[in-house]
Amino acid sequence: MSDHGDMEHLGGVRALLFDVFGTVVDWRGSLITEITQITDEMGIDLPAAELADDWRGRYGPSMERVLAGSDPYVNLDTLHRASLLQLLDERGVRLSGETIERLVFAWHRLEPWPDSVRGLTRLKSRYVLATMSNGNVALLVDMAKHAGLPWDAILTPELMQTYKKNLDSYRYVISLLGLRPEQTMMVAAHPGELRMVGGIGMRTAYVPRLAEFGDSGQPVVELDTPVDVVCTDLENLADLLGA
Repeated sequence: MSDHGDMEHLGGVRALLFDVFGTVVDWRGSLITEITQITDEMGIDLPAAELADDWRGRYGPSMERVLAGSDPYVNLDTLHRASLLQLLDERGVRLSGETIERLVFAWHRLEPWPDSVRGLTRLKSRYVLATMSNGNVALLVDMAKHAGLPWDAILTPELMQTYKKNLDSYRYVISLLGLRPEQTMMVAAHPGELRMVGGIGMRTAYVPRLAEFGDSGQPVVELDTPVDVVCTDLENLADLLGA
């Protein structure tokens, strides 16, 4: 694990693949802002932060049911809509179809972290940049347009009708770029994902986003797996990778 110094062992890396939610964009802060705007307009009392966290908390279990074969594959927009309807029903909240769609599509309008666009733009001068996100293509395209994210390619396990916990989805995306795993680096704020992809030979970069879940005062999470690079943000990653 290194955050300084000799990066010669990474000289063969040609493409950087990015987790997006939490790593590149601030999903929580963006959702809280959007939910607050809607509830203020409607004059209803909904705890925005609690709602955002509850909504996001249903994401993993809903994907697990698909991966286990219990539910058929659907894209992330469809998962988000179903989870939102469920949590609103549990809270006894009734919203119009138009408002439901506005909330679902708030995920298409997430704001980047302050360093993301500058860092990605610098990295793009040296590397191919692609998404590796459970977001569906339409969502990620809209988000890139909204946030000014300079991807070279928008890739997603949706192309295989699966999600990222299926390691074949990483292999497939790497093959689409005409590369081998060791020629790619996964950039993520989530150590579990980095541990997983290191097992198939990808290089790894950890970007701790301490504010992702609102815990801005937390120290950096101790990694339980070796990674190739630890950086403070995407501009720091550009520094370390010589971009």
